[in-house]
Amino acid sequence: MDSALEYWTAKALLDWQIEMGVDEAIQDEPINRYDLADKAPQAAATRQGPATCNAGTAPAAPPAAPGPGDAIAAARQAAGAAQDLDGLRAAIAAYEHCDLRAGARNLVFADGIAGAPVMILGEAPGRDEDREGRPFVGRAGQLLDKMLAAIDMGRDRPEAPVYISNVLPWRPPQNRTPEKAEIAMMLPFVERHVRLAAPKVLILMGNTPCQALLGRSGITRMRGHWTQALDLPVLPMFHPAYLLRTPTAKREAWADLLALKAKLKELA
Repeated sequence: MDSALEYWTAKALLDWQIEMGVDEAIQDEPINRYDLADKAPQAAATRQGPATCNAGTAPAAPPAAPGPGDAIAAARQAAGAAQDLDGLRAAIAAYEHCDLRAGARNLVFADGIAGAPVMILGEAPGRDEDREGRPFVGRAGQLLDKMLAAIDMGRDRPEAPVYISNVLPWRPPQNRTPEKAEIAMMLPFVERHVRLAAPKVLILMGNTPCQALLGRSGITRMRGHWTQALDLPVLPMFHPAYLLRTPTAKREAWADLLALKAKLKELA
């Protein structure tokens, strides 16, 4: 019986394994590590053979992987060259130094109306966002839409629009917390994104955007207190995902929404 899988069946199985967090392939047959140890000296001698015949010629060294500083410098250069939001999205799509892109289905750039007076910056895409390629579309996103509607705002309301994005454009495995190195290399894109979107107020939802733009975390202490970043008024708030887990915090979230509405009236 032919056990070969059809292409789409095999691809579906691989997609499922990636979704479950599989990151390593294990062979069907066990490997005897003691045999490998016995063969190692012979393999080393084989590798050294050509060098003996070519005395004075050093073997070519493998290309060095870019360090964190190189990745950040490349991000800064690519972000600075973007002249508009479409150009910035293309620059992020072409950025190859962040390993998260290899395990993500889609680049999640932004949603809402560009040029809106309020820009919301979240942490990173989740499973639903990764599938649709838009930020805040899962349960947390649905709660965010209800929160905004309570103060007569929304991502699809031309009369009171909101613009939404994340610090990371690609989903981390198993929705883990973004690492400091990932935040650092994507920060130039975030800063350029804010400047090109040109909001009047910036909302930081959760610890990750606070860590990125304010250099500190501790959202339970920071929320509700206006501060400054990128020459803009900034209000840290609870992430909607936290509110789903901790409904008692919705009272503080409502107070923050009222503070946002008051700030917009003040700026108008």
